[in-house]
Amino acid sequence: MKMNFFGSKDKVEAKVANGSQQANVSVDGGYKTNTIVLKQGVPAKLTFNRKDPSSCLEQVVFPEFQIKEFLPQNEDHTIDIDTSKAGEYQFACRMDMFHGKVVVK
Repeated sequence: MKMNFFGSKDKVEAKVANGSQQANVSVDGGYKTNTIVLKQGVPAKLTFNRKDPSSCLEQVVFPEFQIKEFLPQNEDHTIDIDTSKAGEYQFACRMDMFHGKVVVK
């Protein structure tokens, strides 16, 4: 199993369509897209797909949003993100070993 404690270095801007924005995050040895840029004030959804079987990555935690969600393996799981305030918001696995962030601007 490939382990990358620093996550991948890729960044993506969410796609905006029909008044909302969407981005996908693959969970496999970390978060692949680990930086997601969102437009402030536009409803946003992040869809996580966990390939990695490790128990560490079975939950994603967004402390600033009080979000702690289970990610079923090999299934899409969508989480609504509050974009009302600009800023950088961290997310991590339940053991706080793998990290990513959402940038709202």
